[in-house]
Order: sequence, then structure tokens, then C-alpha cells
Amino acid sequence: MSIHPTGARCLRPYVLRVRFSDGVTKDVDLESELWGEVFELLKDESLLRQARVGPESHTVEWPNGADLPPEFLYETGRTVEPFS
Repeated sequence: MSIHPTGARCLRPYVLRVRFSDGVTKDVDLESELWGEVFELLKDESLLRQARVGPESHTVEWPNGADLPPEFLYETGRTVEPFS
């Protein structure tokens, strides 16, 4: 079974805190990743804060159709204390 996000929230501009199905929590800094038509829009903090784990996709997604692969989030993120 693959590891996938189970919770996500925006900590500050460009940074998400993501909890994963294996119990690990990571902070993911997206500042250098937000390029391209769909992701550029996430530079608007009000949209970035709308991050959620999709019930069907099982990854972090936004209302504008942007989403990020679970593997990317897990590999890019920095492990932190349990989700809070």
C-alpha cells in the first residue's frame, strides 16, 4: 500500500504541513515549485490556504485543479513533530 496524505494545511506563504498515512508529518516548501499556468495561481495565499486532501485522489489538491503527487510531497517535505 502506498503512502498518501491524510491531512494538509497552509502554515505560511508557500509552506504546507502535510500528515501522511504512515503517521509522519512533513513541512513542504513550495516556493520554488509554483510555476506553470495552474501552480502560479497558488502564489496567492488565499488560494494556497484552500489546500485539502482529495477524497478520491488521496493527495493535496486545490479548487483550481492543481494537485501534487504524494511521492513528491513526501520526498520534498522536511519531517517535523506530529501534526498539529
